[in-house]
Amino acid sequence: MSYSVGQIAGFAGVTVRTLHHYDEIGLLVPSGRSHAGHRRYGDADLDRLQQILFYRELGFPLDEVAALLDDPDADPREHLRRQHALLSDRITRLQEMAAAIETAMEAKKMGINLTPEEKFEVFGDHDPEQYAQEVEERWGHTDAYKESQRKAASYTKEDWKRINDELDAVHARMGDLLAAGLPADSGEAMDVAEEHRRFITRSHYACSHELHTCLGEMYVADERFTAVYEAIRPGLAVYMRDAILANAVRNS
Repeated sequence: MSYSVGQIAGFAGVTVRTLHHYDEIGLLVPSGRSHAGHRRYGDADLDRLQQILFYRELGFPLDEVAALLDDPDADPREHLRRQHALLSDRITRLQEMAAAIETAMEAKKMGINLTPEEKFEVFGDHDPEQYAQEVEERWGHTDAYKESQRKAASYTKEDWKRINDELDAVHARMGDLLAAGLPADSGEAMDVAEEHRRFITRSHYACSHELHTCLGEMYVADERFTAVYEAIRPGLAVYMRDAILANAVRNS
């Protein structure tokens, strides 16, 4: 039995455009064609797509997914075992985070004050204040830092909530593009990168394309920034950097 591209998109919860892209790059080439030349997918194609989507959800770049699936020595069962282990690790981490939130909620409800260690145990060794101090030491002499400080001083609690929500939305859109398999230099990804740059300019300091690329490199080079993006979606730090660079080149 074979299926049309529209049927496969419906089964898998992906767009037809994503399936076309996978075909174009050789990641998922349909095993057949109709008399009219339309793509037709068989059961083996469905199995491969399932593997692709598992690896994509785990943050693997498309080229690595292709290499893994096309390895002639790979055992299909090994793919499933690897994916199960990775997903189990992620589930464990999310369960730990959920338990920490539940503990905080219960403590608030009962009027119990948690110790600093209890509040931040789930995050490991992390001191939020170190970032503020480090930023001032590294960039305190720059106009961008001074502008950022001036704007920050004028923001209310509501302003900060709006700013954080806006940034979360930008990150979510970029993460969705990564999950859909669109290249970092696609028009969509570059548009979100440009939106990110304008957000920084509007909310913090004048961010040129050159400065923006420096930020992109820092997201990958500094493991603390990388961890922030990886928590949103695995692979997002590199994807964000590449989209920022592609957008800068587009606007050069």
